[in-house]
Amino acid sequence: MGKGDKKSRRGKIANNSYGARRPRKIKKRPTVEEKISVRKKK
Repeated sequence: MGKGDKKSRRGKIANNSYGARRPRKIKKRPTVEEKISVRKKK
């Protein structure tokens, strides 16, 4: 259950891999309304 364990979160970080224990961060995309409101302010 450490850096050598490929299934644990710490092992995923040490192995530079992703999976169920270490999902990639989801990028929050701006909505269409937010884009329109930003353009109107300028």
